[in-house]
Amino acid sequence: MEAACSRFNSGVQTVLTEKLYWRDMYLHEFDGTVVSIEGNRVILDQTAFYPRGGGLVSDTGKLGGAMVTEVIKENEDVIHLVDHPELLKVGVVVHGSIDWDKRYEVMKMHTTAHILCAIVNRETGALITGNQINPGESRIDFNLESFDRERISDYTKAANDVVVRGLEVKSYFMNREEALRMPGLVKLANALPPSVDVLRIVQIGDVDTQADGGVHVGNTREIGEIVIDKAENKGKNNRRLYFSLKRTAASSQPTSS
Repeated sequence: MEAACSRFNSGVQTVLTEKLYWRDMYLHEFDGTVVSIEGNRVILDQTAFYPRGGGLVSDTGKLGGAMVTEVIKENEDVIHLVDHPELLKVGVVVHGSIDWDKRYEVMKMHTTAHILCAIVNRETGALITGNQINPGESRIDFNLESFDRERISDYTKAANDVVVRGLEVKSYFMNREEALRMPGLVKLANALPPSVDVLRIVQIGDVDTQADGGVHVGNTREIGEIVIDKAENKGKNNRRLYFSLKRTAASSQPTSS
């Protein structure tokens, strides 16, 4: 879960790559102009590819005839690592397509992680010490002394109750000072959002509001059923939860762009 920012200088945004995934997280095809190619590293003027960060795996897919094997972020540049950079050319518009099935699973997992974190934080005051969001199975670490089966079962039920409520998940940008006055905005242990003027906020109904730069579903009902696979002791005051998702009759995938 990554705190997101936009950098401004004298009122002019200096971000090189426009992040289309912030505008429309269901966008899976787009066109962009190649700005830079260095080895197998390709930068576009705009992209729907989400880079690795905040515990989330990156998107993969295609740019023209090249396969995008991973996406990373350096400063505010989104860099696509491709297998055949010779198929691309600076200044030329290229068509991009992401692996939508993978992206959608990550979106559901990430929203689930926010819900679980909000519930555990509300009940115990615990903060997040680590996370890894993958399709298939994900994990969250909390600074807790102990977990017991009954409490884990209670957290899971509460999280699934949130899912079936069908809460809207929305994102917006706020002035940093205003955002940091919001209670519960930061749930990461030993971490604050970047020292920038504007923060991206993700809000899940009345359940959770956090500074976050990642991709999410638009409605909690899309998640399905949350299943806690196991809990582990990872050292003093560090407890890890592994979770997965099960499709239900109520869960549905919107038509992607």
